[in-house]
Amino acid sequence: MASTGTHDTPGRFPAGARAFPHRDLTGIGHLERHEILFLLAEAEQWVELNRQPSKHCDELAGLTIINAFFENSTRTLLSFEIAGKRLGADVVNMHAAQSSVKKGETLIDTAITLNAMRADAIVIRHGSSGAVDLIASKVDCPVLNAGDGQHEHPTQALLDALALRHALEDRGEGSEDFTGLTVTICGDILHSRVARSNVLCLQALGASVRLCAPPALMPAGVEAIGAQPFHDFDAALDGADVAMMLRLQSERMSGQFIPSAREYHHLYGLTRERLERCAPDALVMHPGPMNRGVEIDSEVADMLDRSIITRQVEMGVAIRMACLDVLTRKARGVPGWNDGQWV
Repeated sequence: MASTGTHDTPGRFPAGARAFPHRDLTGIGHLERHEILFLLAEAEQWVELNRQPSKHCDELAGLTIINAFFENSTRTLLSFEIAGKRLGADVVNMHAAQSSVKKGETLIDTAITLNAMRADAIVIRHGSSGAVDLIASKVDCPVLNAGDGQHEHPTQALLDALALRHALEDRGEGSEDFTGLTVTICGDILHSRVARSNVLCLQALGASVRLCAPPALMPAGVEAIGAQPFHDFDAALDGADVAMMLRLQSERMSGQFIPSAREYHHLYGLTRERLERCAPDALVMHPGPMNRGVEIDSEVADMLDRSIITRQVEMGVAIRMACLDVLTRKARGVPGWNDGQWV
Protein backbone atom coordinates (compact mmCIF):
# COMPACT_ATOMS: atom_id res chain seq x y z
CA MET A 1 0.00 0.00 0.00
CA ALA A 2 1.66 3.23 -1.14
CA SER A 3 0.87 6.67 0.21
CA THR A 4 0.49 9.46 -2.31
CA GLY A 5 -0.25 12.30 0.09
CA THR A 6 -4.02 12.51 -0.24
CA HIS A 7 -5.18 8.90 -0.03
CA ASP A 8 -8.66 8.57 -1.56
CA THR A 9 -9.26 12.30 -1.05
CA PRO A 10 -8.29 14.09 -4.31
CA GLY A 11 -9.14 17.77 -4.19
CA ARG A 12 -10.15 17.79 -0.54
CA PHE A 13 -6.83 19.15 0.66
CA PRO A 14 -4.02 21.31 -0.74
CA ALA A 15 -1.75 19.31 -3.02
CA GLY A 16 1.40 17.61 -1.79
CA ALA A 17 3.30 19.08 1.13
CA ARG A 18 0.92 22.02 1.38
CA ALA A 19 -1.61 19.63 2.94
CA PHE A 20 0.67 19.36 5.98
CA PRO A 21 3.66 21.70 5.68
CA HIS A 22 5.12 21.06 9.14
CA ARG A 23 8.34 19.14 9.71
CA ASP A 24 7.30 18.19 13.25
CA LEU A 25 4.15 17.37 15.19
CA THR A 26 4.74 18.94 18.60
CA GLY A 27 1.19 20.08 19.34
CA ILE A 28 -2.33 20.68 18.08
CA GLY A 29 -2.49 24.38 18.87
CA HIS A 30 -0.58 25.56 15.79
CA LEU A 31 -2.41 23.33 13.30
CA GLU A 32 -5.06 24.57 10.90
CA ARG A 33 -8.41 22.79 10.78
CA HIS A 34 -7.71 21.31 7.35
CA GLU A 35 -4.35 19.96 8.58
CA ILE A 36 -6.09 18.08 11.40
CA LEU A 37 -8.66 16.72 8.95
CA PHE A 38 -5.87 15.70 6.60
CA LEU A 39 -4.15 13.58 9.26
CA LEU A 40 -7.47 11.95 10.14
CA ALA A 41 -8.11 11.18 6.47
CA GLU A 42 -4.62 9.74 6.05
CA ALA A 43 -5.16 7.45 9.03
CA GLU A 44 -8.11 5.72 7.35
CA GLN A 45 -5.88 3.64 5.08
CA TRP A 46 -4.03 2.36 8.14
CA VAL A 47 -7.27 1.56 9.99
CA GLU A 48 -8.09 -0.62 6.99
CA LEU A 49 -4.65 -2.26 6.93
CA ASN A 50 -4.68 -2.95 10.67
CA ARG A 51 -7.92 -4.91 10.31
CA GLN A 52 -6.41 -7.27 7.74
CA PRO A 53 -4.78 -10.64 8.56
CA SER A 54 -1.49 -9.28 7.21
CA LYS A 55 -0.77 -5.93 8.83
CA HIS A 56 2.61 -5.10 7.32
CA CYS A 57 3.77 -2.81 4.53
CA ASP A 58 7.16 -1.47 3.43
CA GLU A 59 6.25 2.22 3.30
CA LEU A 60 9.06 3.17 5.70
CA ALA A 61 11.46 0.36 4.82
CA GLY A 62 15.07 1.43 5.41
CA LEU A 63 14.13 4.22 7.79
CA THR A 64 15.06 4.31 11.48
CA ILE A 65 12.67 5.63 14.11
CA ILE A 66 13.81 6.29 17.67
CA ASN A 67 11.20 6.27 20.42
CA ALA A 68 12.91 8.34 23.12
CA PHE A 69 10.76 8.05 26.25
CA PHE A 70 12.12 10.03 29.20
CA GLU A 71 8.91 9.27 31.08
CA ASN A 72 7.35 5.87 31.75
CA SER A 73 4.72 4.69 29.31
CA THR A 74 3.14 1.43 28.27
CA ARG A 75 0.35 1.96 25.76
CA THR A 76 1.77 5.04 24.01
CA LEU A 77 5.22 3.49 23.58
CA LEU A 78 3.74 0.18 22.42
CA SER A 79 1.42 1.97 20.01
CA PHE A 80 4.26 3.93 18.41
CA GLU A 81 6.44 0.82 18.23
CA ILE A 82 3.70 -1.18 16.51
CA ALA A 83 3.00 1.73 14.16
CA GLY A 84 6.62 2.02 13.06
CA LYS A 85 7.09 -1.73 12.59
CA ARG A 86 3.86 -2.14 10.61
CA LEU A 87 5.18 0.54 8.26
CA GLY A 88 8.40 -1.45 7.80
CA ALA A 89 10.75 0.87 9.70
CA ASP A 90 13.56 -0.14 12.03
CA VAL A 91 12.31 0.94 15.46
CA VAL A 92 14.57 1.54 18.45
CA ASN A 93 13.15 2.24 21.91
CA MET A 94 15.19 4.37 24.30
CA HIS A 95 14.00 4.22 27.91
CA ALA A 96 15.09 6.96 30.29
CA ALA A 97 15.96 4.38 32.95
CA GLN A 98 18.70 3.05 30.68
CA SER A 99 19.74 6.39 29.20
CA SER A 100 22.59 8.75 29.95
CA VAL A 101 20.04 11.27 31.24
CA LYS A 102 20.17 9.31 34.50
CA LYS A 103 23.93 9.92 34.53
CA GLY A 104 23.53 13.69 34.35
CA GLU A 105 23.57 14.30 30.60
CA THR A 106 21.71 17.46 29.62
CA LEU A 107 18.68 17.37 27.38
CA ILE A 108 20.54 19.31 24.69
CA ASP A 109 23.44 16.83 24.75
CA THR A 110 20.96 13.99 24.46
CA ALA A 111 19.38 15.71 21.46
CA ILE A 112 22.77 16.18 19.82
CA THR A 113 23.57 12.50 20.41
CA LEU A 114 20.28 11.34 18.92
CA ASN A 115 20.83 13.60 15.92
CA ALA A 116 24.30 12.14 15.33
CA MET A 117 22.70 8.71 15.00
CA ARG A 118 20.94 9.89 11.82
CA ALA A 119 17.45 8.84 12.79
CA ASP A 120 14.74 9.53 10.24
CA ALA A 121 12.16 10.43 12.90
CA ILE A 122 12.23 10.75 16.68
CA VAL A 123 9.22 10.22 18.93
CA ILE A 124 9.65 11.90 22.31
CA ARG A 125 7.86 11.71 25.64
CA HIS A 126 9.20 13.92 28.41
CA GLY A 127 8.04 15.08 31.82
CA SER A 128 8.85 18.74 31.19
CA SER A 129 6.65 21.05 29.14
CA GLY A 130 8.59 22.41 26.18
CA ALA A 131 11.24 19.68 26.20
CA VAL A 132 10.02 18.28 22.88
CA ASP A 133 10.24 21.67 21.19
CA LEU A 134 13.77 22.07 22.54
CA ILE A 135 14.88 18.72 21.14
CA ALA A 136 13.14 19.44 17.83
CA SER A 137 15.18 22.63 17.50
CA LYS A 138 18.43 20.65 17.83
CA VAL A 139 17.83 17.78 15.42
CA ASP A 140 17.58 17.50 11.64
CA CYS A 141 14.72 15.00 11.40
CA PRO A 142 10.99 15.16 12.14
CA VAL A 143 9.99 15.02 15.80
CA LEU A 144 6.67 13.72 17.15
CA ASN A 145 5.46 14.71 20.59
CA ALA A 146 4.27 11.69 22.59
CA GLY A 147 3.46 13.92 25.56
CA ASP A 148 5.47 16.65 27.25
CA GLY A 149 4.75 17.64 30.82
CA GLN A 150 1.43 19.45 31.15
CA HIS A 151 1.71 20.89 27.65
CA GLU A 152 0.33 18.67 24.86
CA HIS A 153 -0.22 15.11 23.65
CA PRO A 154 -1.22 15.68 20.00
CA THR A 155 -1.54 12.09 18.78
CA GLN A 156 -3.87 11.29 21.68
CA ALA A 157 -6.21 14.09 20.62
CA LEU A 158 -6.06 12.93 17.01
CA LEU A 159 -6.81 9.30 17.87
CA ASP A 160 -9.67 10.42 20.10
CA ALA A 161 -11.12 12.41 17.22
CA LEU A 162 -10.75 9.45 14.86
CA ALA A 163 -12.37 7.06 17.33
CA LEU A 164 -15.25 9.46 17.89
CA ARG A 165 -15.76 9.94 14.16
CA HIS A 166 -15.88 6.17 13.57
CA ALA A 167 -18.34 5.66 16.43
CA LEU A 168 -20.66 8.35 15.06
CA GLU A 169 -20.39 6.92 11.54
CA ASP A 170 -21.39 3.50 12.86
CA ARG A 171 -24.58 5.11 14.13
CA GLY A 172 -25.22 6.87 10.85
CA GLU A 173 -24.42 10.23 12.44
CA GLY A 174 -21.02 10.73 10.90
CA SER A 175 -19.72 13.89 9.29
CA GLU A 176 -16.30 15.34 8.59
CA ASP A 177 -16.33 17.45 11.74
CA PHE A 178 -18.07 17.64 15.12
CA THR A 179 -20.18 20.76 14.66
CA GLY A 180 -22.99 20.79 17.22
CA LEU A 181 -21.40 18.13 19.44
CA THR A 182 -20.93 18.79 23.17
CA VAL A 183 -18.03 17.00 24.85
CA THR A 184 -17.52 16.95 28.62
CA ILE A 185 -13.99 16.21 29.80
CA CYS A 186 -13.78 15.47 33.52
CA GLY A 187 -10.88 14.66 35.80
CA ASP A 188 -7.45 15.99 36.62
CA ILE A 189 -7.53 18.87 34.16
CA LEU A 190 -4.67 20.72 35.88
CA HIS A 191 -2.05 18.10 35.09
CA SER A 192 -3.55 16.82 31.82
CA ARG A 193 -1.82 17.40 28.50
CA VAL A 194 -4.52 15.15 27.02
CA ALA A 195 -7.23 17.60 28.06
CA ARG A 196 -5.40 20.56 26.51
CA SER A 197 -4.79 18.83 23.18
CA ASN A 198 -8.36 17.54 23.07
CA VAL A 199 -9.83 20.97 23.74
CA LEU A 200 -7.80 22.42 20.87
CA CYS A 201 -8.57 19.55 18.49
CA LEU A 202 -12.28 19.18 19.26
CA GLN A 203 -12.91 22.91 19.05
CA ALA A 204 -11.05 23.15 15.76
CA LEU A 205 -13.47 20.52 14.46
CA GLY A 206 -16.54 22.39 15.70
CA ALA A 207 -17.37 20.78 19.05
CA SER A 208 -18.22 22.62 22.25
CA VAL A 209 -16.04 21.49 25.15
CA ARG A 210 -16.83 21.53 28.85
CA LEU A 211 -14.08 20.95 31.41
CA CYS A 212 -14.99 19.64 34.85
CA ALA A 213 -12.73 19.18 37.87
CA PRO A 214 -12.49 19.92 41.59
CA PRO A 215 -11.38 23.54 42.14
CA ALA A 216 -7.84 22.43 43.04
CA LEU A 217 -7.53 20.50 39.76
CA MET A 218 -8.94 23.15 37.41
CA PRO A 219 -6.28 25.43 35.90
CA ALA A 220 -6.98 29.13 35.69
CA GLY A 221 -7.92 30.66 32.37
CA VAL A 222 -9.39 27.66 30.54
CA GLU A 223 -11.94 30.07 29.07
CA ALA A 224 -9.07 31.61 27.10
CA ILE A 225 -8.83 28.45 24.97
CA GLY A 226 -12.60 28.34 24.52
CA ALA A 227 -13.57 25.71 27.10
CA GLN A 228 -16.39 26.12 29.60
CA PRO A 229 -15.30 25.29 33.18
CA PHE A 230 -17.46 23.37 35.68
CA HIS A 231 -16.95 22.14 39.22
CA ASP A 232 -20.36 20.44 39.40
CA PHE A 233 -20.06 17.18 37.44
CA ASP A 234 -23.81 16.67 37.17
CA ALA A 235 -24.21 20.09 35.57
CA ALA A 236 -21.27 19.46 33.23
CA LEU A 237 -22.88 16.23 31.99
CA ASP A 238 -26.30 17.75 31.33
CA GLY A 239 -27.14 16.96 27.69
CA ALA A 240 -23.53 16.14 26.74
CA ASP A 241 -22.98 13.93 23.69
CA VAL A 242 -19.64 12.58 24.93
CA ALA A 243 -18.22 12.03 28.41
CA MET A 244 -14.43 11.76 28.40
CA MET A 245 -12.96 10.75 31.74
CA LEU A 246 -9.39 11.41 32.87
CA ARG A 247 -7.48 9.70 35.67
CA LEU A 248 -6.01 11.42 38.69
CA GLN A 249 -2.31 11.89 37.91
CA SER A 250 -0.96 11.30 41.39
CA GLU A 251 2.60 11.12 40.05
CA ARG A 252 2.37 14.81 39.16
CA MET A 253 0.78 15.90 42.41
CA SER A 254 2.66 17.29 45.40
CA GLY A 255 0.26 17.98 48.22
CA GLN A 256 -3.37 17.17 48.88
CA PHE A 257 -5.55 17.92 45.84
CA ILE A 258 -8.53 15.74 46.80
CA PRO A 259 -9.83 14.51 50.19
CA SER A 260 -9.76 10.82 49.16
CA ALA A 261 -10.34 8.56 46.18
CA ARG A 262 -13.67 7.55 47.66
CA GLU A 263 -14.83 11.16 48.00
CA TYR A 264 -13.58 11.94 44.51
CA HIS A 265 -15.62 9.07 43.07
CA HIS A 266 -18.69 10.29 44.92
CA LEU A 267 -18.38 13.75 43.36
CA TYR A 268 -16.71 13.10 40.01
CA GLY A 269 -16.97 9.40 39.20
CA LEU A 270 -18.88 8.43 36.06
CA THR A 271 -21.61 5.98 37.09
CA ARG A 272 -24.51 4.57 35.11
CA GLU A 273 -26.84 6.95 36.95
CA ARG A 274 -24.70 9.97 36.06
CA LEU A 275 -24.44 8.88 32.45
CA GLU A 276 -28.22 9.22 32.20
CA ARG A 277 -27.79 12.98 32.59
CA CYS A 278 -26.07 13.04 29.20
CA ALA A 279 -27.82 12.98 25.85
CA PRO A 280 -29.44 9.65 24.93
CA ASP A 281 -26.78 7.23 23.62
CA ALA A 282 -23.96 9.51 24.77
CA LEU A 283 -20.53 7.99 24.18
CA VAL A 284 -17.96 7.26 26.88
CA MET A 285 -14.22 7.80 26.36
CA HIS A 286 -11.04 7.45 28.43
CA PRO A 287 -7.42 7.80 27.24
CA GLY A 288 -6.23 5.22 29.78
CA PRO A 289 -4.97 3.87 31.98
CA MET A 290 -8.25 3.71 33.87
CA ASN A 291 -8.68 3.76 37.63
CA ARG A 292 -11.88 1.72 37.83
CA GLY A 293 -14.02 2.71 40.76
CA VAL A 294 -12.37 6.12 40.99
CA GLU A 295 -13.09 8.22 37.89
CA ILE A 296 -15.21 5.60 36.15
CA ASP A 297 -17.26 2.55 37.13
CA SER A 298 -16.53 -0.75 35.41
CA GLU A 299 -20.10 -1.16 34.23
CA VAL A 300 -19.82 2.15 32.38
CA ALA A 301 -16.34 1.52 30.99
CA ASP A 302 -17.46 -1.84 29.62
CA MET A 303 -20.82 -0.81 28.11
CA LEU A 304 -20.70 -2.31 24.61
CA ASP A 305 -23.13 0.20 23.11
CA ARG A 306 -21.69 3.33 24.71
CA SER A 307 -18.02 2.92 25.58
CA ILE A 308 -15.47 3.43 22.78
CA ILE A 309 -12.40 3.07 24.99
CA THR A 310 -11.00 0.03 23.16
CA ARG A 311 -11.67 1.76 19.83
CA GLN A 312 -9.48 4.62 21.03
CA VAL A 313 -6.64 2.15 21.48
CA GLU A 314 -7.21 0.72 18.00
CA MET A 315 -7.24 4.16 16.38
CA GLY A 316 -4.05 5.09 18.20
CA VAL A 317 -1.97 2.76 16.04
CA ALA A 318 -3.55 4.05 12.82
CA ILE A 319 -3.07 7.71 13.75
CA ARG A 320 0.56 7.15 14.68
CA MET A 321 1.16 5.30 11.43
CA ALA A 322 -0.33 8.25 9.56
CA CYS A 323 1.84 10.76 11.41
CA LEU A 324 5.04 8.78 10.83
CA ASP A 325 4.12 8.33 7.18
CA VAL A 326 3.29 12.00 6.55
CA LEU A 327 6.27 13.46 8.41
CA THR A 328 8.79 11.26 6.58
CA ARG A 329 7.46 11.84 3.06
CA LYS A 330 9.86 14.71 2.32
CA ALA A 331 12.88 12.60 3.31
CA ARG A 332 11.55 9.69 1.23
CA GLY A 333 11.11 11.88 -1.82
CA VAL A 334 7.39 11.22 -2.17
CA PRO A 335 6.20 13.20 -5.22
CA GLY A 336 4.86 16.58 -4.19
CA TRP A 337 6.48 16.37 -0.75
CA ASN A 338 10.07 17.32 -1.54
CA ASP A 339 9.26 20.85 -2.67
CA GLY A 340 8.85 23.94 -0.54
CA GLN A 341 9.94 24.75 2.98
CA TRP A 342 8.84 23.39 6.31
CA VAL A 343 7.06 25.75 8.67
